[in-house]
Amino acid sequence: MSELSSQPTSVQSAYGWHSENRIFVNRRYQRKLVWTLHEKQKLVESVMKRYPIPAILFAEKGESASQYEVIDGLQRLNALISFIEGAFPTVDGRFFDISLFPTAKANWDEGKFNPLSQELLITSKEVSAILDYSLAFSIMRNATDEEVDDVFDRINSYGHRLSEQERRQSGIQNEFSEMVRQIACKVRGDQSARYLPISKMPEISIDLPMMKHGYDIKAENVFWVQQGVLNSNDLRDSMDEQCIADIAASIILGTVLERSKDTLDAIYARGSDESNQLNGAMAVYGIERFSAEFDYCINQIELICQSGDSEKLRNIIYENRTSNAFPAVFSLIFIAFHELFTIGKKSISEYSTVKAAISNLTRRIDTSRRLTSPAERRKNIDTIKALILPELSPIDPAKDMLANHSALDVDGYIRSSGMELSRFELKQGVLELYGTRKINTGLLDRLVETVCGIANNGPNRTGQVILGVSDTQKDAARAQELDGVQPRSVGSWEVVGVDREARALGMSLEQYHNLVRTHFEKSDLSDPLKSNVLSSIDYNPYYGLGVLIISVPAQKEPSYVGDKMFWRDGDNTKAAEGAKLIAEIGRRF
Repeated sequence: MSELSSQPTSVQSAYGWHSENRIFVNRRYQRKLVWTLHEKQKLVESVMKRYPIPAILFAEKGESASQYEVIDGLQRLNALISFIEGAFPTVDGRFFDISLFPTAKANWDEGKFNPLSQELLITSKEVSAILDYSLAFSIMRNATDEEVDDVFDRINSYGHRLSEQERRQSGIQNEFSEMVRQIACKVRGDQSARYLPISKMPEISIDLPMMKHGYDIKAENVFWVQQGVLNSNDLRDSMDEQCIADIAASIILGTVLERSKDTLDAIYARGSDESNQLNGAMAVYGIERFSAEFDYCINQIELICQSGDSEKLRNIIYENRTSNAFPAVFSLIFIAFHELFTIGKKSISEYSTVKAAISNLTRRIDTSRRLTSPAERRKNIDTIKALILPELSPIDPAKDMLANHSALDVDGYIRSSGMELSRFELKQGVLELYGTRKINTGLLDRLVETVCGIANNGPNRTGQVILGVSDTQKDAARAQELDGVQPRSVGSWEVVGVDREARALGMSLEQYHNLVRTHFEKSDLSDPLKSNVLSSIDYNPYYGLGVLIISVPAQKEPSYVGDKMFWRDGDNTKAAEGAKLIAEIGRRF
């Protein structure tokens, strides 16, 4: 049985908790940062005027009782922390004076954040009013996951603050809801660890076009908005998860469901017949299998849209230009492709001909209100399949569909590299970009050391090294100049691929793969890590650019390169020097 204690805490102390990484967010049920600038400014104004604001509820996390999981109040906490760090001004355009708060000033000096401005500032009296303001903290102690889930569900039943889909996802925790959440995160590009320090929330939150909070995920770059399936605001309300849930349930159950609120509510209702039936079907179908199939279908739809003159899916299927979202029609298109790929065992050889086949699609299917019934949905799916089928080849795509790394996986690795520096390493390739274009053997040696360093992060810790990704615009522009490639942007990185290097070397992709593999094989990397890595160097065609993925499986003991041990210090690989550091790495295992 949990206990609830009240703990009045000043804003200054709350910021201290944030600085010490004591405040965590559980992504299993917490939504993204969604407040508008106006909502944040009104909260800061309330604090400056000493008005009361709602209590913030935490659950104690871990045995040390020094870390706290936010149950209610994430948006309020983020608003106060980000204001102190200069992320936005007051309503009258003034910023927090960071120089008057030593803790924030130290974080700024260490490069942990960059304020928008420090010119027009609030007064020292107003700074004190904010820092001294007493927040009502309530803390659940010794709470079980079930109790936390129940409290979160009850809180968000009052006042209907969450969208319908957010309430569904947070109201029940089972394999289906978790699968939908994970697929949605992968497609949006906001994959992360389950528990995340509140300081990392901007990195996995979505920047809407009219809000410009500086969050890392730009709505216009997310598949759903990029293709016009949803509008930017729909992402804030988790309409992408609702679309995925509808598609997933229909495919896994083997029958197209009615598209309605009641149907989805029943699927998510704890202990309902519909929920039990779906989760039973999932056990047979397999979560990994469905997730891989979903990734493949999304990638194929993107490739269709990019063929020839790149167009939004919305502009391809609608004869008359529109700005309306079309999740209902998209679900039909997705299920049609999925059935052709998985049941029909067909694949696409010419994306342009498939693009032509679905051009002005909405003229040929029923998009009226009757679209929601299972019978009409099935009729439309069969119509779409009939249009596409003549353009497909009789090659079973199962091998590609169930490959180790999908294009969405690669996007996820690249984006995650900014948050989990020690687990990922991105390199543009093995050829020199400047001077004579020769193979950079020094870089290949460093890759071996980096793999060793990632493996020494500890047991159950995995990682990836990806070749074909540039971390600077200058290098991406140079690769474009030399090899005529069009880089693909993923967050702040540019994918330039390795196919261009194989062409420059006059090699086949298999020979290029063997070039890297042979270097690892001849290296002094210790076993079993060397054997593990040699069996997990994979090539992914990645939108015609190609990337090489060197996976680092979890190890049970420290790894070496010859007689040297390497470790990861953020995104740097260093040789372990000194008995104390070597012993510390050894104790991780």
